[in-house]
Amino acid sequence: MHALQHEPPLTRSVEDYLKAIYHLSSQGGFAATSDIAASLDVSPPSVSGMVKRLSETGLIEHVPYRGVQLTSQGRRAALKMIRRHRVLEVYLTHELGYDWDSVHEEAERLEHAVSDNLIERMAQALGNPLYDPHGAPIPTAQGEIEEADLVPLAEAGVGATLELKQVGTEDPARLRYLAEQGLLPGVSLRVTERQPFNGPTTVALAGGTRVIGRELALLLWCRETAS
Repeated sequence: MHALQHEPPLTRSVEDYLKAIYHLSSQGGFAATSDIAASLDVSPPSVSGMVKRLSETGLIEHVPYRGVQLTSQGRRAALKMIRRHRVLEVYLTHELGYDWDSVHEEAERLEHAVSDNLIERMAQALGNPLYDPHGAPIPTAQGEIEEADLVPLAEAGVGATLELKQVGTEDPARLRYLAEQGLLPGVSLRVTERQPFNGPTTVALAGGTRVIGRELALLLWCRETAS
């Protein structure tokens, strides 16, 4: 087992902020204060105060009129939390029989309490999994994460053959629906039709055909495969 870097422990609040900023800035590079407030369900003034603190401690960089982004130190801390969360999700589903629609909130509670040593023991016991139950990549203990080139189902071309890799939602009702429809990470799909004007997408899979509304199809991240 690789030796883990020991850094001063962060508060639960700081860990939540770093994780939220990581997710919000992963596409555009910056996270807006208003989006951080909405993500964490806190007031904008509270976010402004925390942003000031995190800037002073070197975990984030605040760029006026653009937003905030993680420093290398902040990114490392965020990925450590994401690793904890996703390893916990795998452990809860594989070892304790949790369904994929109920595991997120349980992992949210546990991720702040477990030690890095426990997470590494869990990962080893699981065979060092690469993905969580929703298909999201698990960062390594060294703070590296797979940057996959995926496309949302809603934007895949008609006729494309795809593998569903990742489901971008934590909403239990949506996850239950997707499971009922057989839309799980690893399934093969073929886009057979798409209605115009942001209409639904029809796909063929082993269990038949499915018509998927655009809102849901934007959350199904796929990789194109050979026909």
